Amino acid sequence: MAKKAAVIRGDGTGPELVDAMMHVLKACNTQSELILCEAGSEQWEKHGGATYIPDETAKIMDESDACFKGPTTTIPSPDAPRSVAVSTRQKFELYANIRPIKTYDRLSPNRKLDFVCFREATEGLYAGIEFKTSDDSAIAIRKTTRKGCKRIADASFKWARDHDLKKIFAITKRNILKQTDGIFWDEIQRVSKENPGIEVEEYYIDNMTQQLVKNPERFNNSVLVSTNLFMDIISECASGNVGSIGCVYSANLGDSYAMFEPAHGSAPKYKGMNKVNPTATILSGAWMVEYLGEPQIRDAIFDATEQVINEGKAVTWDLGGNASTTQMTDAIITYAKEKLRK
Repeated sequence: MAKKAAVIRGDGTGPELVDAMMHVLKACNTQSELILCEAGSEQWEKHGGATYIPDETAKIMDESDACFKGPTTTIPSPDAPRSVAVSTRQKFELYANIRPIKTYDRLSPNRKLDFVCFREATEGLYAGIEFKTSDDSAIAIRKTTRKGCKRIADASFKWARDHDLKKIFAITKRNILKQTDGIFWDEIQRVSKENPGIEVEEYYIDNMTQQLVKNPERFNNSVLVSTNLFMDIISECASGNVGSIGCVYSANLGDSYAMFEPAHGSAPKYKGMNKVNPTATILSGAWMVEYLGEPQIRDAIFDATEQVINEGKAVTWDLGGNASTTQMTDAIITYAKEKLRK
């Protein structure tokens, strides 16, 4: 029986990027059932409500095995709902936000990077617990639980084992945040003792950002793991080393559900211009169908995308070319179909 996924088209450039991804997956003959639906600020501004996710979309998500979230806009206003991503992570307990960081030969001829970022995605400052103490001050709570830290620590070490990686970098600010980061570090230490073949090194968040600028190669063939806000910053900083944020794809995994999404935003100023880079969206979609049981499609799309980017003939402006979103998508389809025929 085919697995099912809800596919949120999103805001800004989201719909055209999701259309590109759907085009690739269907050309590769996916047997997964992909159901288009709406969520995000644009539909909320039209229809209102307490959430960016309408009831009909929430129902489709509940009935699916996974979901895909096209880029959505989160309005930075106290009256606006919580983001689609945060709401979905918390509802389905998608505690592991995973962003692989890997360079392409043509985009980074002098830099070869290959590591993965594991971000705890359900608590920390993103728990959204904040309140005003007066008209001139407010407090945000950084929620850290043993359960949350255990899950992300276990997940990061499992990835290392599964991919034969021998090192974990844990990012904290434990010299200042002794209690919250203390719990996180305790769980890293616990799972480290259970995996004696994997080395652990701790970096403080401020030093980590410097190292990602100065010498990111030191993190190759490893897993970086941290709490929610710290790893959001670190993975974004690391993304700057791969040529374009438009190339960075991601997954949000729980024990029984998953959400896949490009790491970048909705870029509304480019809406409808058919010029944005579809790479992150297409690769996130390919990862999704692997999760749904079609690894051969994932492999073909990843290989095809790498070939298109390294050739440089049909790539978007941010990758040094002048191809449209549609032209780059079509080039990926051509190569992916060739690879599936072999």
